[in-house]
Amino acid sequence: MNERFAVWAPRAETVQLRVNGETHSMTADDGGWWRAPAEVADGRQEADYGYLLDGGDQVLPDPRSRRQPEGVHGLSRTDDPSSHSWQDEAWVPPALGEGVIYELHLGTFTPEGTLDAAAGKLPYLADLGVDYVELLPVNAFNGTHNWGYDGVLWYAVQETYGGPEAYRRFVDAAHQHGIGIIQDVVYNHLGPSGNYLPRFGPYLTDGKANTWGDSLNLDGPGSDEVRRYVVENALMWFRDFHVDGLRLDAVHALHDERAVHVLEELAAATDACAEELGRNLFLVAESDLNNPRLLESRDLNGYGLTGQWSDDFHHAVHVNLTGETAGYYADFDSVGALAKVLTQGFFHNGTYSSFRERHHGRPIDTERVDPRQLVVCTQNHDQIGNRAAGDRITGSLTSGQLAIAAVVNILSPNTPMLFMGEEFGATTPWQFFTSHPEPELGKATAEGRLAEFERMGWDPEQVPNPQDESTFLNSKLDWSQPAAPGHAELLTLYRELIQLRKELSDAGHPRFEDITVECNEQERWLILGRGEATIALNLSGTEVTLDVGEGQLRLVTEASAALEPSGKLVLPGHSAAVVLA
Repeated sequence: MNERFAVWAPRAETVQLRVNGETHSMTADDGGWWRAPAEVADGRQEADYGYLLDGGDQVLPDPRSRRQPEGVHGLSRTDDPSSHSWQDEAWVPPALGEGVIYELHLGTFTPEGTLDAAAGKLPYLADLGVDYVELLPVNAFNGTHNWGYDGVLWYAVQETYGGPEAYRRFVDAAHQHGIGIIQDVVYNHLGPSGNYLPRFGPYLTDGKANTWGDSLNLDGPGSDEVRRYVVENALMWFRDFHVDGLRLDAVHALHDERAVHVLEELAAATDACAEELGRNLFLVAESDLNNPRLLESRDLNGYGLTGQWSDDFHHAVHVNLTGETAGYYADFDSVGALAKVLTQGFFHNGTYSSFRERHHGRPIDTERVDPRQLVVCTQNHDQIGNRAAGDRITGSLTSGQLAIAAVVNILSPNTPMLFMGEEFGATTPWQFFTSHPEPELGKATAEGRLAEFERMGWDPEQVPNPQDESTFLNSKLDWSQPAAPGHAELLTLYRELIQLRKELSDAGHPRFEDITVECNEQERWLILGRGEATIALNLSGTEVTLDVGEGQLRLVTEASAALEPSGKLVLPGHSAAVVLA
């Protein structure tokens, strides 16, 4: 609904528009949409506005607000997307799978924590060689800082990041640096403060709560307009902000029993928008279902999403490098687990999951899904931030093990993703932080998180208070580290690996059938074959000699590695090498 000052409020008996200090009565149609008088709606000047429902005296923000300059409880402000003079006409985004993704959180990526400051780091990211920046959620939330998953106004860009104008500047600048933008969006729940949507209509469903609160009403009475709210939000990012792709948060928490699932509807709308705009657009889901139906074509009764995160890859790499086997890591305690995710995509593909105490997932049909549709990583915001202390693997691994993580991630047949700072071995934590202005909510959040980790056996002293500003400040990257000894060498390796990935002949078209893996559980080594590249990993601390065949030693993480004319590769402990045929 693009009409100015139109609001869906089927639960209201009367709706009034308060705009620039004046109050106007609105009229409703049979669908529950209320509209302002023509002389008001036809205006084009910037305006601060809100709605009064049923004679109440609280002016509520617009559910489709594009700006909230005074926060999520304040008046909405109009925003004109056409006011920006775009400079990205020549931009041709790569398809998902043709590049490397870099995940970042705006508030902690730079000291300033703004979109304009992040734009100042685009030359660094372009030099690193990444193809996409994935931004954690930027939709408006209450407070000054948090992860972004407590947003309540999905159409508004958080003002502390710079608002919609800064967002457009950032995307435009990124495209001019040859970098696409993926926006993380949250459609499975709303935050605990500033959510006025239920006052307007049946946006939420009682009795179907997920981990974070009431579920969105995607299949009950009134759900047509709720789904429209979701789909049009996705299209807003593509049309008005020139975003190239969306990462859909926790789609397993979307409760939808309609014949056409909302994910299928989103995918169809995205494909239609891509054709309309004449450029690649895509959707990537976060899902722990291990269900390839998300990725399969709609012609085959799939949802038709472009990609999904693969947690199994992360878990297999993490366990093989760190040795941690608690909780959901337990099933991944083998080199064979890593071999399986490289060749089959999912580890749990119908197998028993000890963490879930049931069988989980189903096999990927390799005729319908290719490896690039799985986005993989060795670190991300969840896997770091949801640890008690928010510690990165940098603190527990040697430089050789960090190099192995880099090699297996960047040169995997999947689509690799880095978490900000990973490329230079950042030692700063990335902790769970909030800034709830309501004392009772802040207290409940801190106590709930502490209790959760105490139940899991963590030392409470290791769990920082998310409401303490120091928790947020400690999570900011230290930009002196990329040039520091140890860090600089790892950064150079990441640059070399990303360049090498682009050079591999099968980089754009890998198939599961063409991936080969050999491994040895006792000696803890693995050899991955993809195209002309043979990637050898020594996960043990002891030197091994591997038969990789004749070729050119293209890259080593330890200088003492050697390839003999016979095709024997001597690989020091905790190291990796790449041989090209």
